[in-house]
Amino acid sequence: MATPSFILLLAAAYLVGSVPFAIVSSALFGLQDPRSYGSGNPGATNVLRSGSKGAAVLTLAGDCFKGWLAVWAATALGFDTVAAALAGLAAFVGHVFSVFLRFKGGKGVAAALGVLAGIDPIIALACLGVWLVVVLASRYSSAAALTAAAVAPVIAGLVTRSAVLAAIVLVLSAILTWRHAANIGRLLSGTEEKVGGGKR
Repeated sequence: MATPSFILLLAAAYLVGSVPFAIVSSALFGLQDPRSYGSGNPGATNVLRSGSKGAAVLTLAGDCFKGWLAVWAATALGFDTVAAALAGLAAFVGHVFSVFLRFKGGKGVAAALGVLAGIDPIIALACLGVWLVVVLASRYSSAAALTAAAVAPVIAGLVTRSAVLAAIVLVLSAILTWRHAANIGRLLSGTEEKVGGGKR
């Protein structure tokens, strides 16, 4: 599978995933760099803490889109389902370790959702449903993301009936969970910020 065209696909997907929409949307709305307040994370949840719902929605849409685009483009170029899913994973890695942010980036929730939508919209909708239930019940975005990440590989396996695709989603979920290590600590200590909280 490691042909020159496939390697170029992964590199392109990584670069697309590296585009920091949180910073782009904040600049467009005349806001501070999201790394300077709240959790310091360049993601939609932290942008929402700026008070600008428009910037947060644009960030969410952009991060989802780049994950979906990587999978869609790979499929459109004739790559098989597994290669397309790996392109999505490369875009997700680009978001988390952005080359434009010195290999730092967001936690990957929206980008992951986009990748799942590219693989199969049913997987994305099911995970989004889990996220919504948990966030509405707890008001903790991180808890919702972690719960959705935990069930995503199982849902992927059931929907696609492919152990390989489930394994790719498992890797994605593992990275997402690792990126939430600090959030896990704050959840356990009761100091995690809830959705709707303002800047610190």
